[in-house]
Amino acid sequence: MSQTTNHSILEFAPDLTTLDSRMASGGSPQLIFREFLQESRTHLHASFDNGASVSDIIAAYTKLVDEILRRAWQLYIPTEANCALIAVGGYGRGELHPGSDIDILILLDKVASEDHKITEALTNLITFLFDLRFKLGHSVRTVAETIHWACKDITVITNLLEARFLSGAYSLYQEMQRATAPDQIWPSTVFFAAKWQEQKARWQRFGNTAYNLEPNIKENPGGLRDIHNIGWVCRRHFDTRTLYDLVQRNFLTDSEYRTLMDGQTFLWQIRYVLHHSADRCEDRLLFAYQLTLAEHFGYKDDGTNLAVEQFMQRYYRTVTELNRLNEMLMQLFQEAILLKNPVTEIIPINSRFQVRNGYLETTNEKVFEYYPYAMLEIFLLLQIYPNLEGVRASTIRQIRTNLWRIDAAMRQDIRARSLFMEILRKTDDQDMQLPRMNNYGVLAAYIPAFKDIVGRMQYDLFHVYTVDAHTLFVLRNLHRLTIPRYASEFPLASAIVQTIPKLELLYIAALFHDIAKGRGGDHSVLGAQEALIFCRHHSLSDYDSRLVSWLVNRHLLMSMTAQRKDTSDIAEIQAFAAQIGDLNRLDYLYLLTLADIRATNPARWNAWKDTLLKDLYHNTRQALQRGLDNPQAQEDILEQKRLEALRLLSLQNINPTKCKRLWKRLSNDFCLSNSPAEMAWQTRIMLETTEDQFPKVAIRPETERGCTQIFLYTTDKDGLFAWSTALLSQLGLNIMDARLITNHDNRVINLYLVLEQNGTTVTDIERQNAIISTLKQGLCYKEGPQPKLSWHIPYQNKFFATKTKIRFSQDIAKAKTLLRLVTMDRPGLLAEVGQVFGTCGIRLHNAKIATLGAEVEDIFFITNTENQPITDTEKLECLRQQILQQLNIKHE
Repeated sequence: MSQTTNHSILEFAPDLTTLDSRMASGGSPQLIFREFLQESRTHLHASFDNGASVSDIIAAYTKLVDEILRRAWQLYIPTEANCALIAVGGYGRGELHPGSDIDILILLDKVASEDHKITEALTNLITFLFDLRFKLGHSVRTVAETIHWACKDITVITNLLEARFLSGAYSLYQEMQRATAPDQIWPSTVFFAAKWQEQKARWQRFGNTAYNLEPNIKENPGGLRDIHNIGWVCRRHFDTRTLYDLVQRNFLTDSEYRTLMDGQTFLWQIRYVLHHSADRCEDRLLFAYQLTLAEHFGYKDDGTNLAVEQFMQRYYRTVTELNRLNEMLMQLFQEAILLKNPVTEIIPINSRFQVRNGYLETTNEKVFEYYPYAMLEIFLLLQIYPNLEGVRASTIRQIRTNLWRIDAAMRQDIRARSLFMEILRKTDDQDMQLPRMNNYGVLAAYIPAFKDIVGRMQYDLFHVYTVDAHTLFVLRNLHRLTIPRYASEFPLASAIVQTIPKLELLYIAALFHDIAKGRGGDHSVLGAQEALIFCRHHSLSDYDSRLVSWLVNRHLLMSMTAQRKDTSDIAEIQAFAAQIGDLNRLDYLYLLTLADIRATNPARWNAWKDTLLKDLYHNTRQALQRGLDNPQAQEDILEQKRLEALRLLSLQNINPTKCKRLWKRLSNDFCLSNSPAEMAWQTRIMLETTEDQFPKVAIRPETERGCTQIFLYTTDKDGLFAWSTALLSQLGLNIMDARLITNHDNRVINLYLVLEQNGTTVTDIERQNAIISTLKQGLCYKEGPQPKLSWHIPYQNKFFATKTKIRFSQDIAKAKTLLRLVTMDRPGLLAEVGQVFGTCGIRLHNAKIATLGAEVEDIFFITNTENQPITDTEKLECLRQQILQQLNIKHE
């Protein structure tokens, strides 16, 4: 069911007399048809590129295919054959895009189905159409067979709803129409229930969100299929032919109809460009096409937003609005079709609201006009009465119609401000209503700054949701921590959240932490200013207001410290604790950080990140409890670790004297970077390993760090780090952390914390043995040669240009040079950098790996071969150039 157009398509429609004259002149029908079809398509594409309406182009292409099929039918099918050619599905609906399937049904009676001449003619017709390179979807059936399959399969009857007669025996088409009518099969009540469930299942496959990085413009929530669903239900129940009939039946207002049609036209434009660009049916808005589409729609990069981000924001806002209309209409249909004669039960709540058959509604149509603040009250009531089914469609429409009343005067109303704060406070064990508030447009109306981030995407692989969707996921994650039945997911955070004095402050910080994205400047600073104004406007105390503002301003601090600093260093912990200031701020920030990281890209959350945050939290808490002016001495920490490691080793009957003798040959990094349990495990292996067993490889499958630890102990030699990291990458392991510790007798420890590609630890015994075997065999090389590297760069990474940046700094306290590398992520990156270190005579001591979508930010702690920091600027510049040269090697 498509939009009707008032524009003539004649100026775009190909001149079919040309085809007829060519056929009359003789020649191969296949070549004539194919050539004419190609010319016609080229003409239509040119017309589209020159600004022709996509609705007219689609109508013209449909008419072209109609006439091609009719002429082909006349060419192959005898006039006396009792057969009919019928367009079905999207083609029957008149919605043909360049790569769309051309779905046809060939109906024939029983006599024709048994006539070999007719079946041979039909075979020749189908072959001819395939030779024209049509993407044909066809079925050949009798009316009885068609009815049989339509009864069994909802998709078959749905396709038949769009049936459109093309040629042949019209009586067969009429017979099929009568036999598949709602009074014969699939009554409208059953049909609607099935299509509604089908839609819910489809939404669920796409995560119940329109905000996917590479959305499917047809199948995603808010996509074209949602519009089709509305049309199918209308045609089955109301026998309507156009969506405008919904206006005449009071299901849509004129304004809503225009929104629906404008949205469909926009999606049609996108789909047409996608099909034309891909030269096939392509409904996924892949990164490969997003830049092309942004250019097609005339978007340009500006100072704060890329053209592709502006285009995608328009797309997301469009499908969100279509999603809202679909939800409202499907509920109206439910009331009209499934509940047309209900026993009405009305339960009054107050003078403004009541419950009708489980759904919340206004008591009259003037409620929001007289009481604009009631557009907030309705969400509080949904939280107070969690057993409600939802909001009635008529009330949803009233909210949409009255959104403009949420203005400056309404925001000043003490009732509105009190209601919003009460919504944040009264969450209890129930679902938060902020997502629904956003879906109805109320959140952006009440907090104008939020409107700017609705549908705003960030063109990278790190942020997989739009900013508003991400913000709501952060709020959901925080709220989930408060619910007892989910306490086992994050026990520490769930325990801390119970001690938070004011949860609403945490929710406000989450609401504002990214609210200034896309404006230019530091979004944390700008967001903190917005949060402070909001808090004061809502009568929060100065202390609470400043706490929220601080949380927004520093919401990245904890994640950056955990992932990019050496948190085994007491000095780093002390510096972080100084920035936090007190335990209350630490608790709030830890919870916000946990929720934020998990809502940025859930697929990249893993136990390793969880452990990094928990360790930083615990160590900082200890530092704050001791007092910032009373830091724990490093030697005290080392001694405590040694004593606990000795205790563990004594349980295994390991001689403590041998342990101490071994530890003396190792640097303090061995104790600082390992837990007592790790020290004990590694010490036992080293004491039991003789030189003829080198290289020694051992695996701890699961550790307290949330990773699998791979321990490599061998003689120090050039290229060891490059070789070992190359082998680990070829094994499909993600390296999360790397540490290299040397002793005084030319032996070296390489410690790697790794995870599988899916973010899990290596628990399978055969897999562990394969890793050990590969490393032992691969590391038995003679000094000098470097591994040959050849990697496949992931498809999506190719669309995100990351300029490689290298920066050096000096860590005076550790006597090491820090190399910070930002570049495009790819397998084998550490091995490539390791090759350069070997070539340049650089010794690596530690590597911190942080992957941000298609980009990595790795930090390497390095020295020269004498374990001294590298201060020679010429040597550092040489190292920079060598790395840049290595990373610019062409990868497959």
